[in-house]
Amino acid sequence: MTTSMMPYMTTYMHVIKSSLAAGRTAGSRILAAALFTLLSVNLMSTVANADTSKNYAAKDNTADDVVNVYSYRQPFLVEPLFAEFTKTTGIDVRVVFAKKGLIERIQTEGKNAPADVLLTVDISRLINAAETIAQPVNSPLLAEYIPASARGSDNKWFALTYRARVAYVSRERVGQEALSYADLAAPAFKGRVCMRSGQHPYNNALFASQLAHMGEANFRTWLTGLKNNLSEKPSGNDRAQVRRIYGGACDVAIGNTYYMGKMETNTKKPEQKDWARAVRIIFPDTENRGTHVNVSGMVMARYAPNRANALKLMEFLVSEQAQRIYAEMNFEYPVRASVEPSPRVAGWGTLKPDPLPLETIASYRKRAAEIVDEVGFNN
Repeated sequence: MTTSMMPYMTTYMHVIKSSLAAGRTAGSRILAAALFTLLSVNLMSTVANADTSKNYAAKDNTADDVVNVYSYRQPFLVEPLFAEFTKTTGIDVRVVFAKKGLIERIQTEGKNAPADVLLTVDISRLINAAETIAQPVNSPLLAEYIPASARGSDNKWFALTYRARVAYVSRERVGQEALSYADLAAPAFKGRVCMRSGQHPYNNALFASQLAHMGEANFRTWLTGLKNNLSEKPSGNDRAQVRRIYGGACDVAIGNTYYMGKMETNTKKPEQKDWARAVRIIFPDTENRGTHVNVSGMVMARYAPNRANALKLMEFLVSEQAQRIYAEMNFEYPVRASVEPSPRVAGWGTLKPDPLPLETIASYRKRAAEIVDEVGFNN
C-alpha cells in the first residue's frame, strides 16, 4: 500500500471501530465485520486500478512507432488514411473515436493526456481546440500545402478538407442556374425555403460569414427575410431538408455538399437516392465573392507524448496520396490545391470558395448566434 492511501485506511478503520463499539448484539457485530471486509476489498481494488492505469499509460502511450489520435471523424472515413500511413511509415495509429467530449477529455487528462493529434470538423470546434488543448506546429510542408485562410495564424489548427454550404434546389420547380445567399431572402422564395436550426454549427458559420460580409444592419435585414421565406419551423438535419424538397414541402434548402454523395450512394437507405435525384446543387455567390466553406481539420495536442510521430501524421494527411483518399471517401474537397475533387463531387459543379479567412468568420460566431435569437429565427 502506498503512503498516499493511508488516510483512506484510517478513515475506514474509524468507521469499523465505531460500529463495533456501538454494537450490542451479535447481529450488529456481524454487520460491522462484513462492512470491514467490503471496505477493505474496495480499497485494495482502488489501489490496484490506480497502479494499473499508471503503468498502462507509461507502457502503451509513448513509443517510437506509435501515434495516438482522438477523432470526431467516423472510423470508416479515416481508417483508410491511417492504414496507408502505417503502411508508408511503419508507425501504428491508435485511435479513440467519439461524437462529442474529446476536447473536454483532453483538458481533463491534462499533462497525462495520451492524445497526440485531434481530428475534428467545423471551424468552431477547431478554434475551440486551438484555444484550449493545442500547441503550435511550425511545418514548412503544412504552410506550403494549406492556404493561409485555412489554417490558424498561430499555427495551432490546420484544415484538411473543405465542405461547401450550398443550395439544394428542386429540379422540377427551380429553373435558375445561379443563386446568391442574398436571393434566399427575396420575395420570390416566400414559403419555399427549408433549413435546419439557425443555431446549428453549420448554419452558425454561414451566418457568421454573412455578418462579416454584410455588416450587422444588413445582416439582420437579410436574416429576417430568410426567416420569412421558411416553409416551416427549422428542424432536422441537412438530409431532412432534401427529403422535404422531394416531398414538395419546399423548393430550396441549405446543406453541405457531401450529403449529396452520402444520399447518392446510400445502399442501407435506398430511398435517399430518390431524394438526391429530385435535387441539384447550386453554389451560391459563384459569380461574385464565392461560396461559403467550412472545414474538417486537425490540431496537435499540447502535451503530445509522441510529437515527432504526430508531425509525421499531420504532414502525411496533406500529402497528395492522403488528400486523394479524403476526396474519394468523404465527398469533400481537398484543401491541397493540386488534388482534384473526386469525379462524383466534380459533377455537382465548380466550387469557388469564399476567400474570407476562417478565423475572421469564427470571430463573428457569437454575435451571429445572438442575432439569430433576437429575430426569433427558430421560432
